[in-house]
Amino acid sequence: MKSNLFAILFMASLIVLASCSKKSDNDTTTPTDEAVVVVESNITTNTTWSSDKVYQLGGRITVTSGATLTIQPGTIIKGEAGTGANATALLIARGGKLMAEGSATKPIIFTSVADEIMPKDITAGNFASPNLTPDVNGYWGGVLVLGKAKISASNDAGDVTEVQIEGIPTSDPNGLYGGSDDADNSGVIKYISIRHGGTNIGSGNEINGLTLGGVGSGTVIENVEIVANQDDGIEFFGGKVSVKNVISWNVGDDALDTDQSWGGTLDNFVVITPGNHCLELDGPEGSYSAGHTMKNASFITSSDVVTSTDLINVDANSIVALDNFFFTNVVEGQKINRVTAAAVSFNEIYINVPADSLANHVHGDIPAGVHAGGTSKANVSGFTWTWAHAAGVLSGL
Repeated sequence: MKSNLFAILFMASLIVLASCSKKSDNDTTTPTDEAVVVVESNITTNTTWSSDKVYQLGGRITVTSGATLTIQPGTIIKGEAGTGANATALLIARGGKLMAEGSATKPIIFTSVADEIMPKDITAGNFASPNLTPDVNGYWGGVLVLGKAKISASNDAGDVTEVQIEGIPTSDPNGLYGGSDDADNSGVIKYISIRHGGTNIGSGNEINGLTLGGVGSGTVIENVEIVANQDDGIEFFGGKVSVKNVISWNVGDDALDTDQSWGGTLDNFVVITPGNHCLELDGPEGSYSAGHTMKNASFITSSDVVTSTDLINVDANSIVALDNFFFTNVVEGQKINRVTAAAVSFNEIYINVPADSLANHVHGDIPAGVHAGGTSKANVSGFTWTWAHAAGVLSGL
């Protein structure tokens, strides 16, 4: 009798222990940092990446046409080292979708395998790298989103409606972008930080932090931070997508670059010490032409270690409306170039220098909309989730 009672009590204790150790469906326990998933194949069916794991890009990973990649808030994606054809990147091909909807408390972070940031850091609200400084670049590729919207491009035979995106070898047909659907939808990108990328695929051909090629207006992009990319922060190649709430910090080339008649709006952005142009705004490359608007921006153009080449650089045929800008930490030699471009307009553009030296920072006559002095124009209150905020580089804006 006693032995039966002992057996019953023993089994009951095992059941209780099992019940206590089992996670409920609503369990929010911090995941183990050892949960790393190496991704080595293209994504050809609907796939979800969850915040309880770190996803390691083992090459150029493409979300192919018809497939959707959903990335949960707080997820970390790390690119392996590689150059040339072996450069790691996440590529969203035409017809594919990226649903990367982070939040201010759970941003999605794209970084290098050299970065020791892990899920426990996101859970604790620590969004900065624990070991890399915010100026090291070229450790992996970047994120490229390609769509079916119109672009302005041509070759020796005349206009073309599609071309291969820079940073992707021509041998990969998933690198084609452009078309005729300006309302094309490539998904949703919110609260993402892209860091330490821009590796070379060839001589002078690096991958941007975020590349947008022929992306349509049906795509939602807002709250994006680019940190320490070797090439441009964000580069637009045609398309109609509009973007808001952006930080481009410590990139090696242009903070923001527009090409091939991008026809959207960039609203509320901060540029901090790019290695080359703060804004590189190029004109159409074919007969199709469309203009874009950039407004509500603050620029920190130099620091103790980096001085940007210039403030705004445009082509003679650029088509862009610039509104409500503030440039600070401006030093000798930094200028707004080619202000005579007929289709470039300046409104409430302030350069924080004495009035008697304003002419030194404009190439040619000073446009009516360009002034000396001013105060910050971007609203940085929504950038508390960024590494730039944690590092204090937004103070004073």
